[in-house]
Amino acid sequence: MPSQTPQPAFVLVRPQMGENIGAAARAMWNFGLDRMRIVAPRDGWPNPKAVAMASGAGRLLDEARLSPDVSDALADCSFVFATTARQRGLTKPVFSPEAAMKLAAEKITAGEKVAVMFGPERAGLENEDIAKANAIISVPVNPAYGSLNLGQCVLLTAYEWQRQVGEIEHETVDMGKASWATGVEIEKLSEHYEERLEQAGFFFPPDKAPNMKVNLRNLWSRMALTNADVQMLHGVMRQMVRWKQRGED
Repeated sequence: MPSQTPQPAFVLVRPQMGENIGAAARAMWNFGLDRMRIVAPRDGWPNPKAVAMASGAGRLLDEARLSPDVSDALADCSFVFATTARQRGLTKPVFSPEAAMKLAAEKITAGEKVAVMFGPERAGLENEDIAKANAIISVPVNPAYGSLNLGQCVLLTAYEWQRQVGEIEHETVDMGKASWATGVEIEKLSEHYEERLEQAGFFFPPDKAPNMKVNLRNLWSRMALTNADVQMLHGVMRQMVRWKQRGED
């Protein structure tokens, strides 16, 4: 049985190739979606090529709802999006995938049933199909090459759905075995470099020395240093001092 997670139904309208149906299933399951509806697939159903392409997402194909036409597939839905990359001359609100899935999440939370229609690979949805939708999802593709594979379009829309409902970490840092350097460690590093650079005559002329030291400390504060980085920088300075002392001997 499909999961109980509230989500939109993805409706594949007259898909032509089993491989693309399988790719769509994989794309959906990548982002936790498992409500697939298939309208009049060209090569019949079930389709062994779809199963082969779906790989670990074959459950979606087993549970997919097969419909003879678009009206049947959308019969229980209160709000429908139609995906298209072309201007259709129909007066309807047009959303980006991000804005569409935000609206879908709001409507589903309010108890509505939402569907997203995807057209056949050759030319996409017909105007008769789009006329049954409440709104259009338009993907901002390259105007010189607006062709999106069915699986790609499903993947893009499913990703935007997950962005709306999931906890997304937009940036993380893999720390390995290190941890971020503390203020004390940065202060000790700064003192170490100031002391050695003072001895080397780096802070010259004397009237510019205070600003030079401020700039050096500002440099350390801008750097995202780990405790391992700090230890390495201490070691670099110690080795340079030893090298200089050996040269003097």
